[in-house]
Amino acid sequence: MTPIHFSSSALREGRWYEYVIRFALGGAATVFTGLVSSRYGAFIGGLFLALPAIFCASATLIEKHEIRRKREAGVAGERRGQMAAAVDSAGAALGALGMLAFAAIFSLMAESSVAAAFMSASLAWLIISVAAWYVRRKMRPVRRVRTEQKDGGSAIPRSR
Repeated sequence: MTPIHFSSSALREGRWYEYVIRFALGGAATVFTGLVSSRYGAFIGGLFLALPAIFCASATLIEKHEIRRKREAGVAGERRGQMAAAVDSAGAALGALGMLAFAAIFSLMAESSVAAAFMSASLAWLIISVAAWYVRRKMRPVRRVRTEQKDGGSAIPRSR
């Protein structure tokens, strides 16, 4: 199993204007959430905090970076770019489960102690997100392409 790790090399791939777009979209979503919260209350505004503000920008940038990387290697990378964006979106969905846990724990504990609520909610987010990743990793089907038949036949996989 591949361990979870941080790679700073992805930060060097981006261009300055791509980061400006991400920060602008994130800031706009935060302002929008504040306006909704001031108009309809904190409960409704809190629902908008789960809005994946920069997800669309991130998905398109991931796809574009992957296509560029493959073209530099001399191959078409459109499908690879789409798959990389799809993997990122699956990770975002798993992170959203963690955010739901964060919101539930924080809302239950905030009246007694904000600091304890924040720490407990953060721990819940971490546990749920990592557990969701682990379950998805264990549950996903493993695709194996047979490159050779036992009888030495064709290298093309046959359907059953």
